[in-house]
Amino acid sequence: LDKDGNFLQFRRKVGSRTNPTFISASWVKRKEDPDNDKIYMFFREKNSDPSPEADRWISRVARVCKVDEGGSKRFFQNMWTSFLKARLVCGFPEESLYFNRLQDIYVMHADNWRHTRIYALFTSSWNSTAVCIYSIDGIEDVFENSTFKGYDYNIPTPRPGTCATNSRSLPLATVNVVKDYSEMTDWVHSIQYRAPFYISSNNYTRIVVDQVRAADQWPSLLCFAIYTMCSFRKKLVFGFSEKISTVDLQRCQDYNDSCENCVLARDPYCAWSTFGCMPTIFCFMLYYCVLQSEQNIANRSKRETVSPTPADLGTVHLVPLGVPFYLSCPIASYHADYTWRHGHRRSPCLQMQSNCLHLIPVMTEEYYGKYECVSEEKGYAKVVKNYQLSKQLIPDTNTDMASAVAPQLWISLGMAVAVTTAAHAQITI
Repeated sequence: LDKDGNFLQFRRKVGSRTNPTFISASWVKRKEDPDNDKIYMFFREKNSDPSPEADRWISRVARVCKVDEGGSKRFFQNMWTSFLKARLVCGFPEESLYFNRLQDIYVMHADNWRHTRIYALFTSSWNSTAVCIYSIDGIEDVFENSTFKGYDYNIPTPRPGTCATNSRSLPLATVNVVKDYSEMTDWVHSIQYRAPFYISSNNYTRIVVDQVRAADQWPSLLCFAIYTMCSFRKKLVFGFSEKISTVDLQRCQDYNDSCENCVLARDPYCAWSTFGCMPTIFCFMLYYCVLQSEQNIANRSKRETVSPTPADLGTVHLVPLGVPFYLSCPIASYHADYTWRHGHRRSPCLQMQSNCLHLIPVMTEEYYGKYECVSEEKGYAKVVKNYQLSKQLIPDTNTDMASAVAPQLWISLGMAVAVTTAAHAQITI
């Protein structure tokens, strides 16, 4: 509405927009210069490119000035005089591969308007989802410096799209460019430019971003797709056709077994305290936080030997000679490196989903003994699992039985590896 209560309209000129689907709008304030406050609109519209290879949709960002009251009664009455639009792209520019269908945005406002970030969720014609991040400063750079698509003359003064406290007094030359050539030639690219911030094969439709101050006082941004969020308790709300489910983001109890696990989890919602691993919001309120850095954890690890608890000193397996065997160790952190220790030998981990495997092709005397699965992260080493392999004595009359065990074990393991490989092949990160 203008100050007289009249509705200001988008231009109805043919070609200015084609079947637009509006996604969201955001008012970005400039505290030091309120007359230049802008309202940004995000939408997608049908692509005018008739090429069969072109996506049917393209995404746009448009802006109008907050003080825009429309044009004069003679020209552009009750119509925006500052409306400009630009193509919003997310993808791989060097390969000309784009996610063209904007689904949702989340605006993370900053005290300095230039640092305001737009987190945008896109889908593609090949059923993939991507998240791209844009800065308001980058969007403004396109609107302020790009040429106007299809306009080959000198740009009038004031520049079309300039905010004027009395928009009805703008020169006709400026208003005509906005009316007939509102699209910018340059495209708005994401901060990363070369690739999206995140890609998934899941069909996400909503995005929300949360900012939390971790125990080291550094702010962290966490990006979530498809979910809405409760503010204080930090819960994600999943909406399904059958039901609604919630997940508590502050799952600090998962790292409560030790200070090392709490710190190395690098969960910005959690901090180590005198009462264990607890949410940072309560930790700081009660002054219970014990600040531990990853470097402190690493230094302590070098001075101490971290061994398993007495209840987990090892699993004993009796294995006959001549058969294959494998050991399994759970992967608790994908930031850690896992190795197997057997005497003075070190073997790499064979990762299968959430397990670390050690394969023994054929049991011989040298393979018996103690095995340790060790995780190392940021200099902190921990024994995750212990095994003791001992020889199983088989009477001579049953040697055929022992030889029959081998193919059965390998068939079972081979099927597991094949299933895992196929599953991973279908997942696109």
